[in-house]
Amino acid sequence: MKKLKSAIEELLSKTGIEKPVQQNKIFIIWEDIVGETIAKNTEPEEVKHGVLIVRTATSVWRNELAMMKKEIMKEIDRQLGEGIIRDIRLL
Repeated sequence: MKKLKSAIEELLSKTGIEKPVQQNKIFIIWEDIVGETIAKNTEPEEVKHGVLIVRTATSVWRNELAMMKKEIMKEIDRQLGEGIIRDIRLL
């Protein structure tokens, strides 16, 4: 008998929605990735074709995140898997 986790993983893989499900985990773990202060001033809005769209509270926060983009991408890759999120677009 299969374990529930492996059955779900197999179903996601067969239906082709495994990657979108992985991408949408970003909304749950955003604060873990960027920390409480940044999370309070940013909002991940959506993932389009592997690009994470993040709205920032101010242009100052947008510039701050732009400078931290490589670090944030490394942490996303570490937590979700490499290539799940290909880029970040800041608004």
